[in-house]
Amino acid sequence: MKFIIVGRNIEVTPGLRAAVEEKIGKLDKYFNPDTEVHVTLSVEKDRQKIEVTIPVKGSIIRSEQVSNDMYVSIDLVEEIIERQLKKYKNKIVDKQQAVASFSKAYVENDYTDDEEIKIVRTKKFDIKPMYPEDACIQMELLGHSFFVFCNAETDQVNVVYKRKGDTYGLIEPEV
Repeated sequence: MKFIIVGRNIEVTPGLRAAVEEKIGKLDKYFNPDTEVHVTLSVEKDRQKIEVTIPVKGSIIRSEQVSNDMYVSIDLVEEIIERQLKKYKNKIVDKQQAVASFSKAYVENDYTDDEEIKIVRTKKFDIKPMYPEDACIQMELLGHSFFVFCNAETDQVNVVYKRKGDTYGLIEPEV
């Protein structure tokens, strides 16, 4: 695995780099050697946060963990990603045809699917063209954490969502 480690408001010391590479490196049994792992370490007040993103063909494996100790966050994020890989193995490999991104041992191992994803409710609604700022207002009025709308500027389906710190995000499709 190839590590790309960056720090925000924190210096990536050799000790931190070694901890990340050792702990996240345990996941190398699931991936091919040329798989890139993007790691962002950040500090905000007493929050020690690690974000790990592993792009694989047709999908992204991602987790972030926050604690008051960076080494604890590193331990937690590795456990979460390993659990995701085992839980969603069949869906990740079969549906996304991403076999090339994963190691042969991971693809051939049969992990038990503890929880099956069940969609329990379906909603249909009319998507009206509006600007992202108007979509944020509509989302707040509805009391939701996200809102799907047709962007009046691009004429594409977008999603606005509420982020931590009372900020908003916009998800747009790549063209």
